[in-house]
Amino acid sequence: MIIDFHTHMFPDKIAKGTLDFLESVCKTHPYTDGTSEGLKASTEEAGIDISVALPIVTKLSQFASINRFASGFQEGRILSFGGIHPAEENYKEQLREIKAMGMKGIKLHPDYQEIRFNDIRCKRVVDYASQLGLIVSVHAGSDPKCPDDVHCTPKMAAELLRDVQPEKLVLAHMGGNLLWDEVEEYLVGKPVYFDTGVVLDTMEEAQFLRIVRNHGADKILFATDSPWAGQKEFVALLQKMPLTEEEKEQILGGNACRLLGI
Repeated sequence: MIIDFHTHMFPDKIAKGTLDFLESVCKTHPYTDGTSEGLKASTEEAGIDISVALPIVTKLSQFASINRFASGFQEGRILSFGGIHPAEENYKEQLREIKAMGMKGIKLHPDYQEIRFNDIRCKRVVDYASQLGLIVSVHAGSDPKCPDDVHCTPKMAAELLRDVQPEKLVLAHMGGNLLWDEVEEYLVGKPVYFDTGVVLDTMEEAQFLRIVRNHGADKILFATDSPWAGQKEFVALLQKMPLTEEEKEQILGGNACRLLGI
């Protein structure tokens, strides 16, 4: 089984506008039209069994609408997590609501939510989500929105790991996009998952392999960050890596199956 642990989609009526805006920020062309059908088609074409969609709540007022949309994708080719803003005072109630909707995890994006990942508000959300058994996926490292002001550095993530000790934390982009030397210094070997979102065609292969081996292939999750990377292309890139067949099986889907409980 192949699982893409990091994708994005949007309701049909806002997909084009959202992608146009994000394309102008990210300076890269999307591989899908941003809709659920576009993601599903890409998933099928790539031979991927499940794409995990990660919604981002950038304003407190978006919680209800974003999670109502996400709750409609809990089976089939797309499995959506929920979204929550760390600044929400009623975070416990909202996390329980996400859990009650049947969603297996949440997504945080400190850059777009304008909050440091080692802020107490992030720590309390991750802590309570962990108590509920929810997976927490977090954008880590540099982001085109604010490349010189990183809101989740490897050092911040290490602090949260030490203080909260979450069981199911996933740091996107191999632990910290474009900050992989710091990932090796502060995070490799710690009890945390890394995903491969948008890095397989930019990260030096030698460093990627070193992190996989030193951190453990059992804590690496295949991911693309679709629509910002091609799913078919990333499957091919991972398959060509000089990894053992066991390591490829773990990364492409085995670890995700275990984490998702499927």
